[in-house]
Amino acid sequence: MEMGKSPYIQGWKEYEKNAYDDVKNPTGIIQMGLAENQLSLDLLKTWIEKNQDATRLTNNGESVFLDLALFQDYHGLPAFKNVLAEFMAQIRGNKVSFDPRKLVLMAGATAASETLMFCIAEHGDAFLLPTPYYPGYDRDLKWRTGVELVPIHCLSSNGFKVTKFALEEAYQQAKKLSLNVKGVLITNPSNPLGTTMSHVELDELITFTVAKNIHLISDEIFSGTVFENPSFISIIEAVIDRKLEKTDLWSRVHIVYSLSKDFGLE
Repeated sequence: MEMGKSPYIQGWKEYEKNAYDDVKNPTGIIQMGLAENQLSLDLLKTWIEKNQDATRLTNNGESVFLDLALFQDYHGLPAFKNVLAEFMAQIRGNKVSFDPRKLVLMAGATAASETLMFCIAEHGDAFLLPTPYYPGYDRDLKWRTGVELVPIHCLSSNGFKVTKFALEEAYQQAKKLSLNVKGVLITNPSNPLGTTMSHVELDELITFTVAKNIHLISDEIFSGTVFENPSFISIIEAVIDRKLEKTDLWSRVHIVYSLSKDFGLE
């Protein structure tokens, strides 16, 4: 797909030309393709007003500008990584833990996902994605990397669940196209469905990944914005339940997370 030809991008352009307004343009277009959380902005505004050290680059009244402006640990600020690892465990019910040394900090989930593509795949390799998927992936994961995306066709008749049959069908379709499959990428909770994957589905994905000797990327950017029922199960929890921590698979499972959705930090 050529840059700028994505239906997602074209939709944005049409919206910007004719945006809905209940007074000025009541027949305009309503933006339904943006996962923007504004519900917590009042809480963030209040916290920042009470903790102005955070925005003034000070700590207890003393400037920390030089500490932040000069070279830092290339893997990210250790103090922040420690807090982030604790938070990621907390929103997963503390059923799993994360080693801060294994966290790589980047400028958002989009950059992290694209970097994973560059690291794992070569130009012309493929990743399998369950449908429906976030349309921005056609831009974020393909344009610069040259990676192809092959859909795992999921059906509304069974709630868009990922099945063994659908996984194998997508894999064989990639082979017919002479594509080397390097992994599966899922969004859990799903974007755009908002559903969470069951333990059965995650087990199917793990079994498939092991059998094909490929990578498994789980975009869990909405993991802190879920209801208690059905509950959210992280891919890392499912892998641990299968006691696969000391197998080759452990190094081929990757979690992408960001603060933007759960904290409304668009």
